[in-house]
Amino acid sequence: MENVTRPWPALWSLVIGFFMILIDTTIVSVANPRIMEGLDADINSVIWVTSAYLLAYAVPLLITGRLGDRFGPKKLYLSGLVVFTVASLWCGLSGDVQTLIEARVLQGLGAALMTPQTMAVITRIFPPDRRGAAMGIWGSTAGIATLVGPILGGVLVDGLGWEWIFFINVPVGIAGFFLALRFVPTLSTHPHKFDIPGVLLSAVGLFLLVFGIQEGETFNWGTITGPVTVWGLIIAGILVLAAFVVWQRMNPQFYDGEPLLPLGLFKDRNFSLANIGITTVGFTVTAFSLPLIFYYQIVRGLTPTQSALMMVPMALISGGLAPAVGKIIDRVNPKYITVGGLLLMSAALFWNAALMHPDTPIWLFLLPSAVLGFANAGIWAPLSSTATRNLPPRQAGAGSGVYNTTRQIGAVLGSAAIAVLIQARLAAELPAAPGASGQASPMAFGGSLPEPLHAGFSTAMGQSILLPAAVILLGAAAVLFFAKPKPVKGWGTPGAAAGASAAGAAGTSDGGRPQVKPG
Repeated sequence: MENVTRPWPALWSLVIGFFMILIDTTIVSVANPRIMEGLDADINSVIWVTSAYLLAYAVPLLITGRLGDRFGPKKLYLSGLVVFTVASLWCGLSGDVQTLIEARVLQGLGAALMTPQTMAVITRIFPPDRRGAAMGIWGSTAGIATLVGPILGGVLVDGLGWEWIFFINVPVGIAGFFLALRFVPTLSTHPHKFDIPGVLLSAVGLFLLVFGIQEGETFNWGTITGPVTVWGLIIAGILVLAAFVVWQRMNPQFYDGEPLLPLGLFKDRNFSLANIGITTVGFTVTAFSLPLIFYYQIVRGLTPTQSALMMVPMALISGGLAPAVGKIIDRVNPKYITVGGLLLMSAALFWNAALMHPDTPIWLFLLPSAVLGFANAGIWAPLSSTATRNLPPRQAGAGSGVYNTTRQIGAVLGSAAIAVLIQARLAAELPAAPGASGQASPMAFGGSLPEPLHAGFSTAMGQSILLPAAVILLGAAAVLFFAKPKPVKGWGTPGAAAGASAAGAAGTSDGGRPQVKPG
């Protein structure tokens, strides 16, 4: 056994794959009209191209995080990258929408295998008091990928065709595989007895909850088929997840095993609060772009590529500042930076809402876009670093799975909530427009809106963006209660505790420097 001495090449190798799978959560939305045309599909089928990916991505995250603890994060990451890359090729070659949806499910499963491993490896190879810079890179990757997806999608769709939003993953995936194979260490594994009842309960509960929320608008929040309703699925999902939590508490007593989700993780205040914070971030980042893009394209007449380019200041500033912020949070209390970033994000969204009028000079929207860049830089790294600071190595995968699951659930909630609010505000502001009275939808206008309706449409989009602006304030309120980070003692000494609070948080004391197997 030998110590990990080159963590940075490992981090950059992981970032390539992480960036790729996160881009695929947003890149397809830009290509939807071309996919409909190319595959002769209806709008409901095309919506499932995105929904199937998000569902297959979000549901297994708790399980795949724990699998990384058991079998090693490198093995899980490489396996997921192979699945994702092959599925991307399948997506591009699909000749009908049903095949594309099936390929997107496989893509989502590959992404679910990969995502928790990236954060778990960082947690295990960087000391807690020097983890901020690494989490800065990881966090900025998550933030920028969400923003770059529509830009890259617009360029590829306009220039090469919708298939290339998937084909581009193939060379990137191959390069990422060989880099990860070369630079990511084979970390020691921990003998976990797998919690089969916990796996089943978590998978069923998350599937019912995420599917119900994600598809609620499609079924008008009513009946799906026969006695099955949207709200019935959501309530059933909540009840199954409640049973999952009860089982996790009872597991050691009655199953003589180890729970899938160690509830002791939540004894650490910062871990719990960081999960609340990242849920609101997932909600807001997913929700705010939809009304903004609709305003740009339907009211201002921008193309998909032009509307996506309005977010360039946000992406450039966020990407440039995030690594610097990561270094700073290793030396100061990250609470203040996180609160500042969340408040800036809220302010920028309120500013966008105030600007949403038909005659606002379009360049003015670049200013709140720049503010969003500063906000993003101050959010992702401090949140993720604070969440993982006290995690012991044997629980790194479990903690990463929880953190990424809450982020994805926040994103699903944001997507569903903003769709409902847009419908409601359009019905109120454009009562005589096509699709009004509960059926109002930007899709009803086919990208063209009569000029007399521009003011009402702009008002509806501005009102809609107030929701994510308010939700992110809840995240700011939560992180105000972050505890001050404690000095790290003993990290790097084999067998030493990963800090006193880590042992208390997860009921374990193994926290030594991660070990890598020879060769």
